[in-house]
Amino acid sequence: MTTPCIICVAITGSLPTKANNPAVPITVAEQIESTQEAFEAGATIVHAHVRNDDETPSSDPDKFAALKEGVEKHCPGMIVQFSTGGRSGAGQTRGGMLSLRPDMASLSVGSNNFPTRVYENPPDLVDWLASEMLTYDVKPEIEAFDLSHILKARDMADKGQLKGTPYVQFVMGVKNAMPVDRDVFDYYIHTVHRLFGPDAPWCAAGIGAKQIVLNEWAIAAGGHARTGLEDNVRIDRDTLAPSNAALVRRAADICEKHERPVATWQEARSILGLGTPANRQTEDAA
Repeated sequence: MTTPCIICVAITGSLPTKANNPAVPITVAEQIESTQEAFEAGATIVHAHVRNDDETPSSDPDKFAALKEGVEKHCPGMIVQFSTGGRSGAGQTRGGMLSLRPDMASLSVGSNNFPTRVYENPPDLVDWLASEMLTYDVKPEIEAFDLSHILKARDMADKGQLKGTPYVQFVMGVKNAMPVDRDVFDYYIHTVHRLFGPDAPWCAAGIGAKQIVLNEWAIAAGGHARTGLEDNVRIDRDTLAPSNAALVRRAADICEKHERPVATWQEARSILGLGTPANRQTEDAA
């Protein structure tokens, strides 16, 4: 049976502004509305950052709380994934919202170069973020900017720092980090299956014009796909994406091309080993 494809929508990120594309949602209200449109188009994970009113990145737990509440109200069943990335804060402020118990959170387990700086993920911070995710029952998405990050995830799993089978996302196309290379992509898949088993789920994200390339590769190879305005503000070279939902629909069209159903939120939660929202609320109250 063909595995349904989970579509993750990265709605905002830390960098794109309305000057880049007016459709980039900045306020919490805009993000909730954009997420609902993407959910109705087929996205079942929302990868969330928050912003200040001046569009700069924020790590304010109150903003994350309001966003989570709104998504859960308007997109019932959707998987909420918070970013603990380094552009929106430093040190433990990057994980200050994990006590809100989102379903998932991104976890970068190693450092690498970014376009103009080093993306620093020192071991002690990685260990602390992982421990917070265990404490609050938050499933990490391992953001693999390099092959070593996949092997690091295996090491952390062996040490009990990660719960269950890690969900690894290959991030390709960031300037000065891993470029979009098909041989590397195929070896990433081989490595995930070798280290975590043939049924381990994985995802891929491409930056800018490479978003559609990684969508195509991942969907055709049986993986899951990330799209959204965080990574790419255009539909094509000459056309701005009108919404996050438009990018989700483009990924859904690729699923149809490869005869893969788009995962429902129930299927996405099952694939990732996540409880239903009702189960999580019961656990929170216990």
